[in-house]
Amino acid sequence: MDIILKYFPKLDNRQLEQFRLLEELYAEWNQKINVISRKDFSSLYEKHVLHSLGIAKFVRFAGNTRVLDVGTGGGFPGIPLAIFFPDVQFHLVDSIGKKIRVVNGVAESLELKNVTAEQIRAEQIKKRYDFVISRAVARLPEFVPWVKNSISQKQKNAIPNGILYLKGGDIQAELKPFKNRVFVQKLSEYFEEEFFETKKLVHLSL
Repeated sequence: MDIILKYFPKLDNRQLEQFRLLEELYAEWNQKINVISRKDFSSLYEKHVLHSLGIAKFVRFAGNTRVLDVGTGGGFPGIPLAIFFPDVQFHLVDSIGKKIRVVNGVAESLELKNVTAEQIRAEQIKKRYDFVISRAVARLPEFVPWVKNSISQKQKNAIPNGILYLKGGDIQAELKPFKNRVFVQKLSEYFEEEFFETKKLVHLSL
């Protein structure tokens, strides 16, 4: 928890309690359904929660923004962001049903009224969203066609609607098809821990 307070010191009491409960809830669920690797679990707040909140450092979502989390796994980045932005609507999707069971269980325990979760492939989604968020489920040239029809054209935020993609390593080659529509934010400019040295947030406007 300390690492969250280090970078987000103005959380209210409800948010503090919800973030604190994440470790206990994921430990419980991980015994039934392995959604976080055993070796990573001790770094839950750094490698999963804080990593997800890199998006909150980049943009302050306006109230009633609609966000689609594709390939959410156990609920990242969607669950931490839903705690941080209680006035934003999050739809978390994954093609694997047992992962959605975890998301629903965690969201219910935290009483997150702004989260819905669904077992569905991204290409099958018919609704429109202001942003699609994800943590590196595929290379961007593969990912974009899955979700490009899910982006609303109505703007309500300080940055253009589109994709917010958490990715590590060298991504120059996969960004080439998108040229002037892409902005890359190094997470090391927000967070000083070694884990974030190669981590980036890609904003692709659509």
